[in-house]
Amino acid sequence: MAATAAERIVIENVAIATVDAQDTEYASGHVVVAGNRIESVGAGNAPAGLTDVVRRIDGTGHLVTPGLVNTHHHFYQWITRGIATDHNLFNWLVALYPTWARIDEQMVRAAAQGSLAMMVRGGVTTAMDHHYVFPQGSGDLSSAIIGAASEMGVRFTLARGSMDRSEKDGGLPPDFAVETLEGALAATEATIDQHHDASFDAMTRIAAAPCSPFSVSTELLKQGAELARRKGVRLHTHGSETVEEEQFCKELFGMGPTDYFESTGWLGDDVWMAHCVHMNDSDIAAFARTGTGVAHCPSSNARLAAGIARVPDMLKAGVPVGLGVDGTASNESGELHTELRNALLINRLGAHREAALNARQALRLGTNGGAQVMGRAAEIGSLEPGKLADLVLWKMDTLAHASIADPVTALVFGAAAPVTLSLVNGRTVVEDNHLTTVDEDAIARSTRDEAQRLARIAAQG
Repeated sequence: MAATAAERIVIENVAIATVDAQDTEYASGHVVVAGNRIESVGAGNAPAGLTDVVRRIDGTGHLVTPGLVNTHHHFYQWITRGIATDHNLFNWLVALYPTWARIDEQMVRAAAQGSLAMMVRGGVTTAMDHHYVFPQGSGDLSSAIIGAASEMGVRFTLARGSMDRSEKDGGLPPDFAVETLEGALAATEATIDQHHDASFDAMTRIAAAPCSPFSVSTELLKQGAELARRKGVRLHTHGSETVEEEQFCKELFGMGPTDYFESTGWLGDDVWMAHCVHMNDSDIAAFARTGTGVAHCPSSNARLAAGIARVPDMLKAGVPVGLGVDGTASNESGELHTELRNALLINRLGAHREAALNARQALRLGTNGGAQVMGRAAEIGSLEPGKLADLVLWKMDTLAHASIADPVTALVFGAAAPVTLSLVNGRTVVEDNHLTTVDEDAIARSTRDEAQRLARIAAQG
Protein backbone atom coordinates (compact mmCIF):
# COMPACT_ATOMS: atom_id res chain seq x y z
CA MET A 1 0.00 0.00 0.00
CA ALA A 2 1.11 3.59 -0.57
CA ALA A 3 2.00 5.70 2.44
CA THR A 4 -0.94 7.41 4.15
CA ALA A 5 -1.49 11.10 3.51
CA ALA A 6 0.09 12.10 6.85
CA GLU A 7 3.35 10.18 6.34
CA ARG A 8 6.32 12.04 4.88
CA ILE A 9 9.61 11.03 3.27
CA VAL A 10 12.25 13.76 3.21
CA ILE A 11 15.30 13.77 0.89
CA GLU A 12 17.88 16.50 1.54
CA ASN A 13 21.38 17.55 0.39
CA VAL A 14 20.66 16.19 -3.06
CA ALA A 15 21.14 17.43 -6.63
CA ILE A 16 17.72 17.78 -8.29
CA ALA A 17 16.68 17.78 -11.94
CA THR A 18 12.96 18.57 -11.81
CA VAL A 19 12.41 18.35 -15.63
CA ASP A 20 9.63 20.90 -15.22
CA ALA A 21 8.74 23.36 -17.99
CA GLN A 22 11.66 25.61 -17.02
CA ASP A 23 14.15 22.73 -16.54
CA THR A 24 14.62 23.90 -12.93
CA GLU A 25 17.61 22.32 -11.20
CA TYR A 26 19.14 22.58 -7.75
CA ALA A 27 22.77 21.75 -6.99
CA SER A 28 21.75 20.96 -3.41
CA GLY A 29 18.13 20.84 -2.41
CA HIS A 30 15.26 18.85 -0.97
CA VAL A 31 12.23 16.84 -1.99
CA VAL A 32 9.40 16.13 0.42
CA VAL A 33 6.89 13.37 -0.32
CA ALA A 34 3.59 13.27 1.59
CA GLY A 35 1.61 10.11 1.01
CA ASN A 36 1.59 9.50 -2.75
CA ARG A 37 2.20 13.16 -3.71
CA ILE A 38 5.22 15.42 -3.98
CA GLU A 39 4.70 18.10 -1.34
CA SER A 40 7.67 20.39 -1.89
CA VAL A 41 10.82 20.71 -4.01
CA GLY A 42 13.44 23.40 -3.63
CA ALA A 43 16.90 24.59 -2.73
CA GLY A 44 18.49 23.95 0.65
CA ASN A 45 16.94 21.96 3.47
CA ALA A 46 13.32 20.87 3.72
CA PRO A 47 10.91 23.19 5.55
CA ALA A 48 11.25 23.09 9.32
CA GLY A 49 8.59 21.61 11.56
CA LEU A 50 7.40 18.81 9.29
CA THR A 51 5.36 16.22 11.16
CA ASP A 52 4.97 12.48 10.64
CA VAL A 53 8.33 12.11 8.91
CA VAL A 54 8.79 8.33 8.61
CA ARG A 55 12.07 8.54 6.72
CA ARG A 56 14.74 11.20 6.28
CA ILE A 57 17.42 10.57 3.64
CA ASP A 58 20.77 12.33 3.25
CA GLY A 59 21.11 12.55 -0.54
CA THR A 60 24.75 13.64 -0.60
CA GLY A 61 26.39 12.28 -3.75
CA HIS A 62 23.04 11.61 -5.42
CA LEU A 63 20.80 13.03 -8.14
CA VAL A 64 17.02 12.84 -7.89
CA THR A 65 14.92 12.87 -11.05
CA PRO A 66 11.38 11.96 -12.01
CA GLY A 67 10.94 8.26 -12.56
CA LEU A 68 11.61 7.02 -16.07
CA VAL A 69 8.59 6.39 -18.31
CA ASN A 70 8.73 3.53 -20.80
CA THR A 71 6.39 4.20 -23.74
CA HIS A 72 6.77 1.00 -25.80
CA HIS A 73 7.49 -2.62 -24.91
CA HIS A 74 6.52 -6.25 -25.59
CA PHE A 75 6.99 -8.11 -22.33
CA TYR A 76 6.44 -11.61 -23.72
CA GLN A 77 9.66 -11.32 -25.74
CA TRP A 78 11.75 -11.61 -22.55
CA ILE A 79 11.74 -15.40 -23.03
CA THR A 80 12.91 -15.21 -26.66
CA ARG A 81 15.98 -13.02 -26.27
CA GLY A 82 19.15 -13.58 -28.25
CA ILE A 83 17.47 -15.12 -31.32
CA ALA A 84 17.69 -13.95 -34.96
CA THR A 85 20.35 -11.43 -33.99
CA ASP A 86 21.39 -10.61 -37.57
CA HIS A 87 17.96 -10.03 -39.15
CA ASN A 88 16.04 -6.97 -40.30
CA LEU A 89 12.51 -6.44 -39.00
CA PHE A 90 10.50 -8.53 -41.47
CA ASN A 91 12.95 -11.46 -41.46
CA TRP A 92 13.14 -11.26 -37.67
CA LEU A 93 9.35 -11.42 -37.41
CA VAL A 94 9.20 -14.39 -39.79
CA ALA A 95 11.85 -16.17 -37.70
CA LEU A 96 10.14 -15.54 -34.36
CA TYR A 97 6.38 -15.63 -35.00
CA PRO A 98 6.25 -19.47 -35.04
CA THR A 99 7.73 -19.46 -31.52
CA TRP A 100 5.66 -16.55 -30.23
CA ALA A 101 2.53 -18.32 -31.44
CA ARG A 102 3.16 -21.00 -28.76
CA ILE A 103 3.07 -18.74 -25.70
CA ASP A 104 0.64 -19.40 -22.87
CA GLU A 105 -0.48 -17.66 -19.70
CA GLN A 106 2.28 -19.07 -17.49
CA MET A 107 4.96 -18.03 -19.97
CA VAL A 108 3.51 -14.56 -20.40
CA ARG A 109 3.34 -13.92 -16.66
CA ALA A 110 6.97 -15.00 -16.18
CA ALA A 111 8.10 -12.90 -19.13
CA ALA A 112 6.20 -9.87 -17.79
CA GLN A 113 7.88 -10.32 -14.42
CA GLY A 114 11.32 -10.45 -16.05
CA SER A 115 10.70 -7.43 -18.26
CA LEU A 116 9.29 -5.37 -15.42
CA ALA A 117 11.99 -6.36 -12.95
CA MET A 118 14.78 -5.24 -15.27
CA MET A 119 13.12 -1.91 -16.00
CA VAL A 120 12.03 -1.06 -12.46
CA ARG A 121 15.42 -1.93 -11.01
CA GLY A 122 16.88 0.55 -13.51
CA GLY A 123 14.68 3.52 -12.64
CA VAL A 124 11.43 2.97 -14.56
CA THR A 125 8.37 3.94 -12.51
CA THR A 126 5.78 3.93 -15.31
CA ALA A 127 5.76 1.05 -17.79
CA MET A 128 3.60 -0.13 -20.65
CA ASP A 129 3.21 -3.36 -22.56
CA HIS A 130 1.93 -3.63 -26.12
CA HIS A 131 0.72 -7.21 -26.13
CA TYR A 132 -0.82 -8.37 -29.39
CA VAL A 133 -0.17 -12.15 -29.60
CA PHE A 134 -3.19 -14.09 -28.33
CA PRO A 135 -2.90 -17.71 -29.54
CA GLN A 136 -6.09 -19.71 -29.34
CA GLY A 137 -6.44 -21.44 -25.97
CA SER A 138 -3.52 -19.59 -24.38
CA GLY A 139 -5.42 -18.36 -21.30
CA ASP A 140 -6.07 -14.91 -19.82
CA LEU A 141 -2.90 -13.19 -20.97
CA SER A 142 -4.01 -9.63 -20.20
CA SER A 143 -4.75 -10.43 -16.55
CA ALA A 144 -1.42 -12.25 -16.25
CA ILE A 145 0.46 -9.16 -17.43
CA ILE A 146 -1.53 -6.75 -15.27
CA GLY A 147 -1.07 -9.03 -12.27
CA ALA A 148 2.70 -9.01 -12.71
CA ALA A 149 2.75 -5.20 -12.87
CA SER A 150 0.54 -4.91 -9.80
CA GLU A 151 2.77 -7.27 -7.85
CA MET A 152 5.86 -5.25 -8.84
CA GLY A 153 4.20 -1.99 -7.75
CA VAL A 154 4.86 -0.14 -11.01
CA ARG A 155 2.47 2.32 -12.66
CA PHE A 156 1.29 0.54 -15.78
CA THR A 157 -0.59 0.79 -19.07
CA LEU A 158 -1.56 -2.35 -20.95
CA ALA A 159 -1.89 -1.55 -24.64
CA ARG A 160 -4.28 -4.38 -25.50
CA GLY A 161 -3.05 -5.31 -28.94
CA SER A 162 -4.61 -7.39 -31.68
CA MET A 163 -3.92 -8.93 -35.09
CA ASP A 164 -6.45 -10.20 -37.63
CA ARG A 165 -4.24 -10.45 -40.74
CA SER A 166 -2.49 -13.84 -40.71
CA GLU A 167 -0.50 -15.82 -43.27
CA LYS A 168 -3.62 -16.74 -45.24
CA ASP A 169 -4.37 -13.01 -45.66
CA GLY A 170 -0.82 -12.05 -46.65
CA GLY A 171 0.30 -11.24 -43.11
CA LEU A 172 3.22 -12.65 -41.11
CA PRO A 173 1.71 -14.39 -38.03
CA PRO A 174 0.47 -18.01 -38.16
CA ASP A 175 -3.27 -18.37 -38.62
CA PHE A 176 -3.89 -19.71 -35.09
CA ALA A 177 -2.05 -16.76 -33.49
CA VAL A 178 -4.52 -14.09 -34.63
CA GLU A 179 -8.06 -13.12 -33.68
CA THR A 180 -11.10 -12.34 -35.75
CA LEU A 181 -12.10 -8.71 -36.17
CA GLU A 182 -15.12 -9.22 -33.93
CA GLY A 183 -13.16 -11.21 -31.36
CA ALA A 184 -10.37 -8.64 -31.13
CA LEU A 185 -12.77 -5.74 -30.63
CA ALA A 186 -14.84 -7.61 -28.05
CA ALA A 187 -11.75 -8.70 -26.09
CA THR A 188 -10.32 -5.18 -26.13
CA GLU A 189 -13.55 -3.70 -24.82
CA ALA A 190 -13.79 -6.36 -22.12
CA THR A 191 -10.22 -5.61 -21.00
CA ILE A 192 -11.02 -1.89 -20.78
CA ASP A 193 -14.18 -2.56 -18.79
CA GLN A 194 -12.39 -4.88 -16.38
CA HIS A 195 -9.10 -3.09 -15.81
CA HIS A 196 -9.02 0.58 -16.92
CA ASP A 197 -8.77 3.19 -14.15
CA ALA A 198 -9.15 6.81 -15.29
CA SER A 199 -8.41 8.38 -11.90
CA PHE A 200 -5.53 10.84 -11.33
CA ASP A 201 -3.35 8.38 -9.42
CA ALA A 202 -4.35 5.28 -11.40
CA MET A 203 -1.91 2.39 -11.27
CA THR A 204 -3.49 0.54 -14.23
CA ARG A 205 -4.77 1.91 -17.50
CA ILE A 206 -5.68 0.29 -20.80
CA ALA A 207 -5.10 1.46 -24.38
CA ALA A 208 -6.51 0.03 -27.62
CA ALA A 209 -3.59 -1.14 -29.73
CA PRO A 210 -3.97 -3.02 -33.04
CA CYS A 211 -0.47 -4.20 -33.87
CA SER A 212 0.67 -2.63 -37.15
CA PRO A 213 -0.51 -1.80 -40.68
CA PHE A 214 0.82 -5.10 -42.03
CA SER A 215 -0.76 -7.35 -39.38
CA VAL A 216 -4.25 -5.87 -39.01
CA SER A 217 -7.08 -5.08 -41.38
CA THR A 218 -8.16 -1.56 -42.22
CA GLU A 219 -11.47 -2.29 -40.54
CA LEU A 220 -9.75 -3.28 -37.28
CA LEU A 221 -7.86 0.01 -37.28
CA LYS A 222 -11.01 2.02 -37.96
CA GLN A 223 -13.23 0.22 -35.48
CA GLY A 224 -10.42 0.05 -32.91
CA ALA A 225 -10.10 3.84 -33.00
CA GLU A 226 -13.86 4.24 -32.68
CA LEU A 227 -13.91 1.84 -29.73
CA ALA A 228 -11.06 3.63 -27.94
CA ARG A 229 -12.71 7.03 -28.27
CA ARG A 230 -16.07 5.70 -27.19
CA LYS A 231 -14.46 4.21 -24.06
CA GLY A 232 -12.17 7.20 -23.38
CA VAL A 233 -8.84 5.39 -23.65
CA ARG A 234 -5.69 6.09 -25.65
CA LEU A 235 -4.61 4.47 -28.92
CA HIS A 236 -1.26 2.86 -29.70
CA THR A 237 0.33 1.04 -32.64
CA HIS A 238 3.55 0.65 -34.64
CA GLY A 239 4.16 3.16 -37.41
CA SER A 240 6.72 3.96 -40.12
CA GLU A 241 9.29 1.58 -38.63
CA THR A 242 11.01 0.40 -41.83
CA VAL A 243 11.35 1.17 -45.54
CA GLU A 244 9.61 -2.15 -46.22
CA GLU A 245 6.56 -1.01 -44.24
CA GLU A 246 6.34 2.15 -46.30
CA GLN A 247 6.51 0.12 -49.51
CA PHE A 248 3.87 -2.28 -48.16
CA CYS A 249 1.45 0.56 -47.41
CA LYS A 250 1.95 2.17 -50.80
CA GLU A 251 1.42 -1.12 -52.62
CA LEU A 252 -1.62 -2.20 -50.60
CA PHE A 253 -3.30 1.12 -49.79
CA GLY A 254 -1.91 3.50 -52.38
CA MET A 255 -0.43 5.84 -49.76
CA GLY A 256 2.32 6.05 -47.16
CA PRO A 257 1.84 5.01 -43.52
CA THR A 258 1.00 8.47 -42.11
CA ASP A 259 -1.64 9.20 -44.74
CA TYR A 260 -3.03 5.71 -44.23
CA PHE A 261 -3.22 6.21 -40.46
CA GLU A 262 -4.98 9.54 -40.93
CA SER A 263 -7.51 7.91 -43.28
CA THR A 264 -8.37 5.36 -40.57
CA GLY A 265 -8.71 7.85 -37.68
CA TRP A 266 -5.28 7.13 -36.25
CA LEU A 267 -3.84 10.61 -35.85
CA GLY A 268 -4.71 12.66 -32.77
CA ASP A 269 -3.58 13.82 -29.36
CA ASP A 270 -4.89 10.54 -27.89
CA VAL A 271 -2.59 8.47 -30.15
CA TRP A 272 1.05 7.48 -29.83
CA MET A 273 3.02 5.32 -32.23
CA ALA A 274 6.19 3.30 -31.82
CA HIS A 275 9.33 3.93 -33.89
CA CYS A 276 8.33 6.44 -36.62
CA VAL A 277 11.75 6.06 -38.21
CA HIS A 278 10.88 6.83 -41.83
CA MET A 279 9.01 10.13 -41.60
CA ASN A 280 9.24 12.89 -44.20
CA ASP A 281 8.57 16.57 -43.51
CA SER A 282 4.88 16.18 -44.33
CA ASP A 283 4.55 13.24 -41.93
CA ILE A 284 6.19 15.16 -39.10
CA ALA A 285 3.97 18.17 -39.76
CA ALA A 286 0.89 15.93 -39.60
CA PHE A 287 1.97 14.51 -36.24
CA ALA A 288 2.66 18.01 -34.91
CA ARG A 289 -0.66 19.37 -36.21
CA THR A 290 -2.65 16.57 -34.59
CA GLY A 291 -0.59 16.11 -31.41
CA THR A 292 0.18 12.48 -32.25
CA GLY A 293 2.98 11.14 -30.03
CA VAL A 294 6.05 9.03 -30.79
CA ALA A 295 7.73 6.28 -28.77
CA HIS A 296 11.38 6.49 -29.85
CA CYS A 297 13.19 3.13 -29.50
CA PRO A 298 16.81 3.77 -30.53
CA SER A 299 18.34 0.45 -29.43
CA SER A 300 15.72 -1.67 -31.17
CA ASN A 301 15.88 0.51 -34.29
CA ALA A 302 19.64 -0.09 -34.42
CA ARG A 303 19.37 -3.82 -33.57
CA LEU A 304 16.97 -4.37 -36.51
CA ALA A 305 18.79 -1.93 -38.82
CA ALA A 306 15.59 0.09 -39.20
CA GLY A 307 17.30 3.48 -39.36
CA ILE A 308 17.62 6.70 -37.37
CA ALA A 309 14.38 8.45 -36.42
CA ARG A 310 14.30 12.21 -36.97
CA VAL A 311 13.84 13.04 -33.29
CA PRO A 312 15.40 16.55 -33.39
CA ASP A 313 13.08 17.51 -36.24
CA MET A 314 10.07 16.05 -34.41
CA LEU A 315 10.87 17.99 -31.26
CA LYS A 316 11.41 21.23 -33.19
CA ALA A 317 8.01 20.76 -34.85
CA GLY A 318 6.32 20.17 -31.48
CA VAL A 319 5.70 16.42 -31.75
CA PRO A 320 5.44 14.75 -28.30
CA VAL A 321 8.31 12.21 -28.05
CA GLY A 322 9.11 9.67 -25.33
CA LEU A 323 11.46 6.69 -25.09
CA GLY A 324 10.73 2.99 -25.39
CA VAL A 325 12.69 -0.13 -24.57
CA ASP A 326 10.76 -2.15 -27.18
CA GLY A 327 10.53 -5.92 -26.86
CA THR A 328 13.62 -7.63 -25.49
CA ALA A 329 13.88 -9.88 -28.53
CA SER A 330 15.14 -6.71 -30.25
CA ASN A 331 16.74 -5.02 -27.22
CA GLU A 332 18.23 -7.69 -25.04
CA SER A 333 19.31 -5.31 -22.24
CA GLY A 334 15.66 -4.62 -21.43
CA GLU A 335 16.14 -1.40 -19.47
CA LEU A 336 15.47 2.25 -20.24
CA HIS A 337 18.68 3.96 -19.14
CA THR A 338 20.29 2.52 -22.28
CA GLU A 339 17.72 4.46 -24.29
CA LEU A 340 18.67 7.80 -22.67
CA ARG A 341 22.24 7.31 -23.80
CA ASN A 342 21.51 5.74 -27.17
CA ALA A 343 18.88 8.33 -28.10
CA LEU A 344 21.53 11.00 -27.66
CA LEU A 345 24.38 9.14 -29.34
CA ILE A 346 22.49 7.64 -32.29
CA ASN A 347 20.76 10.91 -33.15
CA ARG A 348 24.18 12.58 -33.29
CA LEU A 349 24.97 10.24 -36.18
CA GLY A 350 22.16 11.88 -38.14
CA ALA A 351 21.93 15.15 -40.03
CA HIS A 352 22.11 17.38 -36.93
CA ARG A 353 25.34 15.79 -35.66
CA GLU A 354 26.49 17.14 -32.27
CA ALA A 355 23.53 19.56 -32.10
CA ALA A 356 20.95 16.76 -32.34
CA LEU A 357 20.31 16.21 -28.62
CA ASN A 358 21.99 17.09 -25.33
CA ALA A 359 21.91 15.36 -21.95
CA ARG A 360 18.94 17.31 -20.61
CA GLN A 361 16.89 16.74 -23.73
CA ALA A 362 17.57 13.02 -23.44
CA LEU A 363 16.49 13.00 -19.80
CA ARG A 364 13.32 14.89 -20.76
CA LEU A 365 12.52 12.28 -23.42
CA GLY A 366 12.78 9.56 -20.77
CA THR A 367 10.63 11.36 -18.18
CA ASN A 368 8.38 14.30 -19.06
CA GLY A 369 8.30 13.43 -22.75
CA GLY A 370 7.13 9.93 -21.93
CA ALA A 371 4.46 11.30 -19.60
CA GLN A 372 3.16 13.51 -22.42
CA VAL A 373 3.07 10.61 -24.86
CA MET A 374 1.15 8.49 -22.34
CA GLY A 375 -1.32 11.31 -21.63
CA ARG A 376 -0.19 11.66 -18.00
CA ALA A 377 1.90 14.84 -18.00
CA ALA A 378 -0.39 16.44 -15.39
CA GLU A 379 0.34 13.58 -13.00
CA ILE A 380 3.92 12.37 -13.56
CA GLY A 381 7.09 13.16 -15.50
CA SER A 382 8.44 16.08 -13.44
CA LEU A 383 9.18 16.85 -9.79
CA GLU A 384 6.59 19.47 -8.86
CA PRO A 385 4.32 19.94 -5.81
CA GLY A 386 1.02 18.15 -6.30
CA LYS A 387 2.32 15.58 -8.77
CA LEU A 388 2.47 11.89 -7.96
CA ALA A 389 5.46 10.68 -5.96
CA ASP A 390 7.22 8.72 -8.72
CA LEU A 391 10.93 9.51 -8.40
CA VAL A 392 14.40 7.98 -8.53
CA LEU A 393 17.43 8.68 -6.35
CA TRP A 394 20.53 7.87 -8.44
CA LYS A 395 23.89 7.26 -6.75
CA MET A 396 26.43 9.41 -8.59
CA ASP A 397 29.52 9.26 -6.35
CA THR A 398 30.83 5.82 -7.35
CA LEU A 399 33.80 5.05 -9.60
CA ALA A 400 31.55 5.12 -12.67
CA HIS A 401 30.47 8.75 -12.26
CA ALA A 402 32.38 10.56 -9.49
CA SER A 403 34.78 12.44 -11.80
CA ILE A 404 31.96 13.96 -13.91
CA ALA A 405 31.04 17.30 -12.36
CA ASP A 406 27.53 17.66 -13.82
CA PRO A 407 25.24 14.91 -12.48
CA VAL A 408 22.78 15.04 -15.40
CA THR A 409 25.64 14.61 -17.86
CA ALA A 410 26.95 11.76 -15.72
CA LEU A 411 23.55 10.05 -15.68
CA VAL A 412 22.97 10.26 -19.45
CA PHE A 413 26.46 9.94 -20.90
CA GLY A 414 27.82 7.56 -18.27
CA ALA A 415 27.26 3.95 -17.34
CA ALA A 416 23.96 2.92 -15.77
CA ALA A 417 23.87 4.55 -12.34
CA PRO A 418 22.92 2.53 -9.24
CA VAL A 419 19.44 3.28 -7.88
CA THR A 420 19.56 3.98 -4.16
CA LEU A 421 15.80 4.54 -3.94
CA SER A 422 12.86 4.44 -6.31
CA LEU A 423 9.36 5.44 -5.29
CA VAL A 424 6.15 4.73 -7.21
CA ASN A 425 3.04 6.39 -5.80
CA GLY A 426 5.02 7.04 -2.63
CA ARG A 427 5.87 3.36 -2.18
CA THR A 428 9.45 2.03 -2.22
CA VAL A 429 10.00 -0.37 -5.11
CA VAL A 430 13.82 -0.26 -5.26
CA GLU A 431 16.24 0.05 -2.34
CA ASP A 432 20.03 -0.01 -2.77
CA ASN A 433 19.75 -1.29 -6.35
CA HIS A 434 17.46 -4.20 -5.46
CA LEU A 435 13.74 -4.68 -5.94
CA THR A 436 11.78 -4.60 -2.70
CA THR A 437 8.44 -6.00 -3.87
CA VAL A 438 9.52 -9.25 -5.56
CA ASP A 439 12.26 -11.89 -5.46
CA GLU A 440 14.69 -11.16 -8.31
CA ASP A 441 16.35 -14.59 -8.14
CA ALA A 442 13.01 -16.38 -8.28
CA ILE A 443 12.03 -14.33 -11.34
CA ALA A 444 15.34 -15.17 -13.03
CA ARG A 445 14.75 -18.90 -12.47
CA SER A 446 11.17 -18.69 -13.66
CA THR A 447 12.00 -16.82 -16.86
CA ARG A 448 14.81 -19.27 -17.65
CA ASP A 449 12.51 -22.24 -17.16
CA GLU A 450 9.72 -20.75 -19.27
CA ALA A 451 12.14 -19.79 -22.05
CA GLN A 452 13.35 -23.39 -22.17
CA ARG A 453 9.80 -24.74 -22.13
CA LEU A 454 8.77 -22.45 -24.98
CA ALA A 455 11.81 -23.48 -27.01
CA ARG A 456 10.94 -27.16 -26.55
CA ILE A 457 7.30 -26.63 -27.58
CA ALA A 458 8.30 -24.55 -30.61
CA ALA A 459 10.81 -27.21 -31.71
CA GLN A 460 8.05 -29.80 -31.70
CA GLY A 461 6.07 -27.67 -34.15
